[in-house]
Amino acid sequence: MMRSRRCGGAGRWRSAVSPERGFTLMEVVVALVLLALLMSLAYGAFRTTAASVERGEALIDRTERLRVAQQFLRRQLSFALPMMFERVDLGADENKVFEGDGETLRFVAPMPGYLARGGAHVQTLSLRSDGDGLRLEFEHVLLNGFDPLEPAPREQRPPVVLLKGASDASFEYRGLDEEGMLGEWLSSWEDRARLPLMVRLNVEWPERVQMRWPPLEVPLMRAVAVPGLGNVGLEGAGLGGNPGMRPPPGLNGPNPGSPDPGDGGRRPRPDR
Repeated sequence: MMRSRRCGGAGRWRSAVSPERGFTLMEVVVALVLLALLMSLAYGAFRTTAASVERGEALIDRTERLRVAQQFLRRQLSFALPMMFERVDLGADENKVFEGDGETLRFVAPMPGYLARGGAHVQTLSLRSDGDGLRLEFEHVLLNGFDPLEPAPREQRPPVVLLKGASDASFEYRGLDEEGMLGEWLSSWEDRARLPLMVRLNVEWPERVQMRWPPLEVPLMRAVAVPGLGNVGLEGAGLGGNPGMRPPPGLNGPNPGSPDPGDGGRRPRPDR
């Protein structure tokens, strides 16, 4: 606001500006401190929210991996076939149809069409230790041409890791006892010429992972429980002994419709 006033007796006039009050230095400092505090609180809340979202997404991803791994294991184990993949001796009871212990199991089963060529595959599940804990590896080789001395050929693709980071894991097997009743879970399967009735995979995770492995107990559909005889599969060529089952073509006798070696390899023609 401009005002004019008379100065002294000389009759001179002088204009003056009335002073207006502003922020003091202390007020500015306090305002800056409060602004910095609010920004730090907002940034902390943002980081906490982002970390929670990342942990939630990681948990969802791990849970989905567990679901897919369990689904795949259930499918492959349930479709295990009583087919010999290694001939140990001429006796049928010495030929390997299934072998397993606490860390490794091997069996024959078909692979899904989108993962491999058709036909039976020798499939191996192995628990191996690394720097981050235990991991579950899966390997498969065509039964036709499988070499027990070299179960994993060099040209084969690397094993598929189904699970990793477990603190403890083991396989268990269940069959019939001597009285024909369902027996206890065993850490190894001794009757290699027959399939077990059930296979179980136990997995434990570290506390920091905050995951739980749902019970995985898989019944083998091709394993037939016969009291007093254990678990019986297909008969012939070391496949077990169930007289009510016919072995697949080519495993225990000629394939119907295939050429007979006695007639010079000619295929019989149907009557017209």
